[in-house]
Amino acid sequence: MAAPYFSVVIPTYNRLDMLLRVLDALERQEGAPEYEVIVIDDGSKDATAQTVVQRKSITFRTQQNAGPGRARNHGVTLAKGQFVVFIGDDTVPEPRFLAEHARVHRETNDDPLVAVLGYTGWPKRERVTAFMDYINDYGLQFGYKLIVHGATVPFNFFYTSNISIDRALLAAQPFDSGFPAAAWEDIELAYRLDKQGLKIRYNAQAVTRHYHPMTIDSFARRQYTVGKSGAIFYRKHPELGHFLGVHELDTRTLADESVLAKLRRRARLGERFRLLARNNVFETLMREHYLRGLRDGLASVSS
Repeated sequence: MAAPYFSVVIPTYNRLDMLLRVLDALERQEGAPEYEVIVIDDGSKDATAQTVVQRKSITFRTQQNAGPGRARNHGVTLAKGQFVVFIGDDTVPEPRFLAEHARVHRETNDDPLVAVLGYTGWPKRERVTAFMDYINDYGLQFGYKLIVHGATVPFNFFYTSNISIDRALLAAQPFDSGFPAAAWEDIELAYRLDKQGLKIRYNAQAVTRHYHPMTIDSFARRQYTVGKSGAIFYRKHPELGHFLGVHELDTRTLADESVLAKLRRRARLGERFRLLARNNVFETLMREHYLRGLRDGLASVSS
């Protein structure tokens, strides 16, 4: 039997209901080449293992909780496809998702140094706030309005919610498992691969829908975690200090709690009422939380 063209690798943790929606959507792909689906359960405490293992068409493995990077590496070791497609357990692919990834790879003659980035957007029929639009469009979570369809994009657009890449390349250069949270581990890999000549092509027609609504408060907590992971990234690649914001800590004073509270109130108003939304308020507030995490992460690394 011929090897599949794609191996779709999905790390999952305590999101069974949404994972099942992702798997159902993969079964409904149109015009896709041969593909397999691999699910790595990263130590879930719900019924993921008992439920997914019953799907005979899926390769399923479980591991002790070790983070998404290690789960993806685990999936790659099981993969048989020429290319690995990474999606999240909360990113539901649209019907032509795999066909669109394949189209770009074939247009580039299956070049092993070409990865394909697809578009991850919010669900069409669910409430989306101005804040959610901002983090999806302008770089806090994703930055899709900063790039154009068909372009070759920089390494920091390597989003594992929707990307395909050569399997052999990943086997030789796996994700660094030293990142405990889902933050920076994908960009760090892309930075290493960029040095080897990796090109990331953006195809806005390869679409997944992200069923993970964010609020001002939940994303602020995430940004703090991203900052702490940024310290790990900096330790591995100190030449990226400016990119990661390390030098910003040397040149500015973080806002005090009263200023932070005022920013938070303004951001929450913009979250509730689009007419009051100000992107600079969202950006400033989330930057403060990121830099606090980075500061604390650097302190723990040096202690």
